[in-house]
Amino acid sequence: MKNNTNTAVVLSEEDFELLKSFVTPSANDENPMSLAYELSRAKVVKRDKVPEGQVRINSKVTIEDLVSKAKTTVTIVHPSDADIKQQKISVLTPIGSALIGLKINDVVEWKMPVGLRKYTILEVSYPG
Repeated sequence: MKNNTNTAVVLSEEDFELLKSFVTPSANDENPMSLAYELSRAKVVKRDKVPEGQVRINSKVTIEDLVSKAKTTVTIVHPSDADIKQQKISVLTPIGSALIGLKINDVVEWKMPVGLRKYTILEVSYPG
């Protein structure tokens, strides 16, 4: 099973630069649950070279909990566009930073108040 510590992270140059602006130089890039860690291992490519099905900023992502089988759909957005009522989740949240750069069929895990949760990425779509 793949998870976010051994799955390739692919980011467009624009997404990488934006995300990098939110990470302080003192951020711990050794913590596999951090955005700094994800950025430290990312493969950065031109926007038109981002593979289809890869999660990027403004992606609509459907995930499934591996235990409960519950499905959730969120859109990963810039922090200023976050709106939980519209299921728009900031890329800086634990779920946002865990999903960014991964792709359909990857398994992602992150810490939640109820403990460590694992999800499979089922669908990724882009606006327009």
